[in-house]
Amino acid sequence: MAILGNVIKGVIQVTDKLTPDYNPVEAQKKVLQELLEKAKDTEFGKYYHFTKILNSETAAEDFAKNIPFFDYNKMNTEWWYKLHEGKDNVTWPGTPNYFALSSGTTGKTSKKIPVTNAMLEAIRQTGIDQVLALNNFDLPADFFEKEIMMLGSSTELQENKGYLEGEISGISASHIPFWFKPYYKPGDKIAKIDDWDLRVKEIAKNAKNWDIGALSGIPSWMELMLQEVINYHKVEHIHEIWPNLQVYTSGGVAFDSYEKSFNALLGQPITIIDTYLASEGFLAFQARPETSAMQLATNEGVYYEFVPFQPEYIQEDGSLVPNAKVKTLADVKLNQDYVLIISTVSGAWRYLIGDTIEFTNIERAEIKITGRTKFFLNVVGSQLSVNKMNVAVKELEDFFKIKITEYTISAKRFDDNYYHSWYLGTENTTLDTVEIANKLDNALKSANNNYEVARAKALKGVKVKLIKPAVFHEWSNHNKKKGGQVKMERVMGEDKFETWETFVKQQQK
Repeated sequence: MAILGNVIKGVIQVTDKLTPDYNPVEAQKKVLQELLEKAKDTEFGKYYHFTKILNSETAAEDFAKNIPFFDYNKMNTEWWYKLHEGKDNVTWPGTPNYFALSSGTTGKTSKKIPVTNAMLEAIRQTGIDQVLALNNFDLPADFFEKEIMMLGSSTELQENKGYLEGEISGISASHIPFWFKPYYKPGDKIAKIDDWDLRVKEIAKNAKNWDIGALSGIPSWMELMLQEVINYHKVEHIHEIWPNLQVYTSGGVAFDSYEKSFNALLGQPITIIDTYLASEGFLAFQARPETSAMQLATNEGVYYEFVPFQPEYIQEDGSLVPNAKVKTLADVKLNQDYVLIISTVSGAWRYLIGDTIEFTNIERAEIKITGRTKFFLNVVGSQLSVNKMNVAVKELEDFFKIKITEYTISAKRFDDNYYHSWYLGTENTTLDTVEIANKLDNALKSANNNYEVARAKALKGVKVKLIKPAVFHEWSNHNKKKGGQVKMERVMGEDKFETWETFVKQQQK
């Protein structure tokens, strides 16, 4: 009998029942007030007159009216650079102890995003909220006695001018409470290995020593790790090594496009729980099994604003036009893509995080990630977002009975005509690419009216090339770094795409 598991599950159930429900809209009003109050005496707060906004009866409107949008480059160039010079009270009181390195999908140069103690506490509290939400999933008591494999970046943080830096998953994992240590795998020693391939090999060697009940990490790298374990032990699926695996907490990207290839590594169905942990904060998590949507963390140090994802508001580089209309949580609607804007206890203000989301339940503040602002393909009016691409790719998987683990696309000119040029990552590289292109084209027409219009005008067609998934992984290794928070860019500009195609040719020699 799972005595300890029953105790833990009982505590979660009681705590969840005792935790009062809150109104997300009212919670957001309180968060904005707290952020402004805390930062009013910083350089940023004084420059943008936070005290005046605090005394206003229309704080949210005045906040949006008086403070411009910031992407990372603008925030860093105008404000955060002072933190690297040792100044304090810049955009948040004091100085941060950590900087989260995030190259994301943009290249070799890492962004350095401040991570304050207040943010670490907000991440911890949101993590507790997520644990309490497990009560909704009706997991058996013995699940709460199993170990958790957290596959992030290295926890060996680097010291730089008095602060520590690393990817957010490594920073978060380095703050695991002492009572959680016995459950945490791969453990401190292996987690500190910086080399991704070496770390995964060590995980594979030790895999049989652990009783893993849950996995946590980005799908693409989690799949590679699971495949390495399966290959090392010469078994058919991961449940032969970890028979009690019951939960996978996904994060970083939409899980839908990885579902088929991920499930192929399992011996039995498991519960998939989506999370949204970015370098800028823990923003959302799936709180109930009835939906795969995630609930925004509306009461833990992050204030959200939303700009309708419409071409007139988006510039070519993915940034927003200065006068883009903004909505608060009280104003959003269903079936509308929004650019997500955040202000946080780490001193990010009206910050364009780069993701687009859609609300599936406004009362519960539940969302789905629909894509990236920079992955919005609109060169010839196709207005094609990542969620529409994912739908089409999933249709290809079902029709051709294949697994497509990665893909990238660009609008490319052939003889002065534009085509959408796709690279699909699959082990089945001998299939008829013309047939696949036609099926993909038709799927996109069905999913997106704007795409269908574009195909009748400036967009002449679709071209497809099939390559091994390993090429995508090596591209990430070549440009950034394997593992951690690294995600494959779904859409590339022409110049970047030319570099990509040269790289692919080299890999295929």
